Amino acid sequence: MTTRGVTVLFFARGRELAGVSQISVKLQDAADTEQLLQYVLNKYPKLSEIVATTVLSLNQEYLDPGQPVPLKDGDEVAIIPPVSGG
Repeated sequence: MTTRGVTVLFFARGRELAGVSQISVKLQDAADTEQLLQYVLNKYPKLSEIVATTVLSLNQEYLDPGQPVPLKDGDEVAIIPPVSGG
């Protein structure tokens, strides 16, 4: 069984709630974005307050909500909370 390293980036409110801007995660084979998100929520439970409106990106491309995508070694996943502007 091999592991794969994935970098997780946190932005805006997500960074505030997690208390970090990025982490490195080692995942087992066949891990996907949904499993990664569950891992992150277990590690940083305060993120649960924004998860319903959060978007994920994989290697700088937005993902469709609720559609797990397999992860590869070296992937970068960003957790992007809703943003507002004026």
